[in-house]
Amino acid sequence: MRAIRIHETGGPEVMRYEEVALAEPGPGQVRVKVAATGLNYIETYQRTGLYQVPLPFTPGGEFAGTVDALGPDVSGWSVGDRVATASGAGGYAEYALAPADKLVAVPEGIDLSQAAAVMLQGMTAHYLVYSTYPLKAGDTCLIHAAAGGVGLLLTQIASRAGARVIGTAGTAEKAELARAAGASEVILYRDEAFPPRVRELTGGRGVDVVYDSVGKDTWDGSLDCLRPRGMMVSFGNASGPVPPVSPLTLSAKGSIFLTRPTLWHYIATPEELAWRAGDLFSWIASGELGVRVDRSFATADAPAAHIAIQSRATAGKVLLVP
Repeated sequence: MRAIRIHETGGPEVMRYEEVALAEPGPGQVRVKVAATGLNYIETYQRTGLYQVPLPFTPGGEFAGTVDALGPDVSGWSVGDRVATASGAGGYAEYALAPADKLVAVPEGIDLSQAAAVMLQGMTAHYLVYSTYPLKAGDTCLIHAAAGGVGLLLTQIASRAGARVIGTAGTAEKAELARAAGASEVILYRDEAFPPRVRELTGGRGVDVVYDSVGKDTWDGSLDCLRPRGMMVSFGNASGPVPPVSPLTLSAKGSIFLTRPTLWHYIATPEELAWRAGDLFSWIASGELGVRVDRSFATADAPAAHIAIQSRATAGKVLLVP
């Protein structure tokens, strides 16, 4: 089979499309014939070495397709089943492996490309709204990169929960996408500083929660947007990692809370995984949740796909298709 391989860390050019042996599923694993793979920022961190992965490796944990082979002791799945996962391995390829207990069935009527587009980012948006800081009617949240892959889904789900959404975006076009997803106000961060504008929009109070996937560039400003005892949710490093934080800073900013969540701790049980994926598929089927695929690249063109997402040139999800 053909797959992207990374033999050394570095820029997008270190990704090579090569012929590799077809992996056999081990105990508890399923092999999936990949229909589409979701691109995620974590793979850029792995490629550069910010997140260390043993070399060589094939990136890609989020994909959808059909079951091709079952490993020993696997039950509950059959060859040909339509499945998706956010916990697989080697998704930048024609075939990939996934733990059988981290797969979800993709209902008929949900396109496999849609499933691949929402497993990681959609379930991330779900846990942020329903578990990390459970939003309720009357709450106000600030969502950075509101027209990004997570941002558009998070904005829709937060609005669905009854919260007021203030978003940030880099262009007027992206701001319109965020408004269409449910943002009440969108701040163009290249045109004005967002903290004073957030204070103005909230009558000086500040927001209840900041959902920040940007990291270093927005960190200080995000803290200044929170109400006393609000929550800072840092769930990404698109601009680089956040520097070390003194607990006294949290006190000085209003006894605020800080958390750095990750999806894996929010889908740790089969029940949580089924809940989050089930909600997403139900909302997509009913038209309550729109999935925007910005563009699709051939898997061989993964370097160009990485350049696209790192240049902030995309709005919505980017997919790789074998």
